[in-house]
Amino acid sequence: MNPVHLETLLVILEEGSFEVAAAVLGITPSAVSQRIKALEQKTGRILLHRSTPVTATEAGEILLQSARRMALLQAETDARLQARLARVPLTVAVNSDSLATWFKQVVRDVAKRGEVALRIRIEDEARSLAMLHRGDVLGAITREHAPVSGCESTYLGSLRYFAVAAPNLAEGFESWETMPLVGYGPNDQILDDAMRERFIDSHVIRARVSQIPSSEGYLDAVRYGLGWGLVSELQARPLIDAGELKVLDDKPMDIDLYWQRWRLESEMLEHLTETVIAASSVLRQVGAGRAQDS
Repeated sequence: MNPVHLETLLVILEEGSFEVAAAVLGITPSAVSQRIKALEQKTGRILLHRSTPVTATEAGEILLQSARRMALLQAETDARLQARLARVPLTVAVNSDSLATWFKQVVRDVAKRGEVALRIRIEDEARSLAMLHRGDVLGAITREHAPVSGCESTYLGSLRYFAVAAPNLAEGFESWETMPLVGYGPNDQILDDAMRERFIDSHVIRARVSQIPSSEGYLDAVRYGLGWGLVSELQARPLIDAGELKVLDDKPMDIDLYWQRWRLESEMLEHLTETVIAASSVLRQVGAGRAQDS
């Protein structure tokens, strides 16, 4: 039995008129008549008394019961689905340094909104695009400006990194290959780039590399003197100003960050995007300050 035809039958009997039913359904009265004729042909019965108001025949009443059960089931399904969708998490990929600094404001804003479950996947900003490609996440902080197919890309700002060490370690600095090093993990693209720029052979220093897979833990390890590390300016600046960290050279590394998100009509995803862009304003402000100083 065609559910559209049953729905039409139900609306006609609820409204008492083919014309009003047509207005409710958003179709023409002729289309309403065609649906009822098709239903009557399918059942081989006259289903409606064409009176004012329209009433059901005995056969029509039997189908009316089925139509009401179907409508109730649909309403309950919609209600469950709506409740479920309200709890669907927004899964995003964020690099650890952003999560430890400016992205905290995003978490605060999402918490205030109270309607969204936020699931964050920690991933290096050079590798997060693969998660977008696979559909594992709806949005990602990335170094790539070219949008993934089906996605939009927005420039967020630049995150600057310094090669720093604790004062006692910095004072004895002679060469990069004799200095102990703190790494984030095996996929630390930024540190790999910094080592390449400084001509550091990873095989030579392998035995002197510690790994701390946490942005806050990484910062503490460098501050305590476990080794030198590449620390974001947002984390390092207060410690540099306080004399707890020393900059080892004049080669800061600037990493442009972009927000890529799936091109979906979603109020929740749109609000998250607005929140990410607003929170990242600190990156653009710091960058503007550096430009003025230079």
